[in-house]
Amino acid sequence: MIGKEIGKMLLENKEKFLIPAEQVAHIQMTNHLDHALLVLTKIGYTVIPVLDSTYKIRGLISMSMVIDAITSIEDVDFNKLGDIRVEDVMQTDFAVIENPYDLEEVLHLLVRNSFVCVAASDGSFTGIVTRSEILKATNRIAHEFENKYDVKRKKEYV
Repeated sequence: MIGKEIGKMLLENKEKFLIPAEQVAHIQMTNHLDHALLVLTKIGYTVIPVLDSTYKIRGLISMSMVIDAITSIEDVDFNKLGDIRVEDVMQTDFAVIENPYDLEEVLHLLVRNSFVCVAASDGSFTGIVTRSEILKATNRIAHEFENKYDVKRKKEYV
């Protein structure tokens, strides 16, 4: 359980934790791997969400999944990139939380994931919460907690 004071300080910036879907690089599950490789390479991320035609979150695709799909024991066949669809190789077992989300659940999931996908109750992709944003908030707390705690403690003694 998150401590009361720490929880309040973390939640002060909760609205900044969610990166809206419109700002998140993603790919459609019907795209081919050549497009996935292009998107992953150009944005510089190793993993991005995969959406269906109704913008519901369906999976994740990574650079390693793309390369693995075109690699055999003997060689790498780049000609396969245009033949294989993202839905054929995407990861379908991944962390998704419903908005509004529980911060403690997110913290647990971010231990093993660099981001967690957030969806509406109907599965529509609403964005991601990243480990980076949580760490920024934690860094802020690490620098401000003693100041806030000292002020509160001084008020108690007055």
